[in-house]
Amino acid sequence: MMKVTVTVNGEVYEREVPESKTLLHFLREEIGLTGTKEGCAAGECGACTVIMNGKTVNSCLVLAVEAEGANIVTIEGEAKGNELSDLQQAFERNHATQCGFCTPGMMMSIRDLLARNPKPSVEEIKQGIEGNFCRCTGYVQVIEAVLDATGQLDKKGELKHV
Repeated sequence: MMKVTVTVNGEVYEREVPESKTLLHFLREEIGLTGTKEGCAAGECGACTVIMNGKTVNSCLVLAVEAEGANIVTIEGEAKGNELSDLQQAFERNHATQCGFCTPGMMMSIRDLLARNPKPSVEEIKQGIEGNFCRCTGYVQVIEAVLDATGQLDKKGELKHV
């Protein structure tokens, strides 16, 4: 067992965990943040994506002990209290959430993209979410939600020409 101290969504957590426990299972089992999902457990689907020290990681591939001292943001950190973030509201407006399984990881990848590029093009959005698999939406609604959240759609839902 090893002691792990991390900051998750602004709150510090300290736990004793087996050296083999992944960050994904630490988040879900040790601190009760179940928004991050396990899809493939092999780093292929992106459902477990979180932001660690300012960069996206597949939490199924990171050991909890490797996250010692890290600053982590999960989907639970996206909303402020009971108020959805602009991105979450855009996902809702554009029907970008179908079954919702991939949504947490997808939003973390998009949040990372928007931190680097607040007005991404359609191609940049595609590149930003290329590691996140969704079997329900076909990605069109996700791209539209990002464009909506970044103010790049007009009132008709069409791409503004700038």
